[in-house]
Amino acid sequence: MSFSKWIGASIGWSFGGPIGAIIGLALGSIVDSMANGKGSPLLGERQTGRRHRTYRTNRPRQRPQTQSGDFEVSLLVLASIVIKADDHQDQRELDFVRQQFTSMYGKERANQAFKLFKNISKQNISTRQVCNQIRQMMDHPSRLQLLHFLFGIAKADTHVSESEIRQIYTISGYLGISSKDFESIKAMFFNSTENAYKILEIAKSASVDEIKKAYRKMAKKYHPDRVIHLGKEHQAGAEEKFRQVQEAYEQLQKERGF
Repeated sequence: MSFSKWIGASIGWSFGGPIGAIIGLALGSIVDSMANGKGSPLLGERQTGRRHRTYRTNRPRQRPQTQSGDFEVSLLVLASIVIKADDHQDQRELDFVRQQFTSMYGKERANQAFKLFKNISKQNISTRQVCNQIRQMMDHPSRLQLLHFLFGIAKADTHVSESEIRQIYTISGYLGISSKDFESIKAMFFNSTENAYKILEIAKSASVDEIKKAYRKMAKKYHPDRVIHLGKEHQAGAEEKFRQVQEAYEQLQKERGF
């Protein structure tokens, strides 16, 4: 798939607003590097109209369904913020991003995305502005999926630093994700005796009935079908969250004997 076809076919609302400006600048850098005739232009007539789409926040609007490409671009932008949170880019984190994109989209598309990612990473990005756009345009289950991915990046070098946790927490707040949801997903990446309770968003003093109720609620919240509109490439990540909810529940069943 050529870069221009990927851009044209995959990206909808994310080609406007602050994210659109970030992607436009990154694409411009790539186009400049191809100016010596070593490749075809990345954006043709079909994409020009999309590129200049305006993004308005001063009037209510119906949230459009997030496309796979919108989610992909949001991942690239937020991943670049998290990777720079501890003031250096660890190669293991970069490799994790590439590996995840390869598993989700295939090698060719992942190479295109990573080329874009490297140019995004060179920019100074307003976390608040980017997250506000994502919050307004992306549904809650998809935003939870973003958060899960960001913790995966931070854990790729085997250690999640305090600066990375603070950065992801800031992002989750701007994305409109509750503290309970943040702690639930965070617990999926740490080993602790209280993790099962945190994943299910309950206190250690919860009764058996409360545990069962919490499990049903979280299983519904993290069910892979909630992000089915993003395409099959994102089902593996969604299934991982769902599996960890099941494991947390099974752990408490054994501990409590019910």
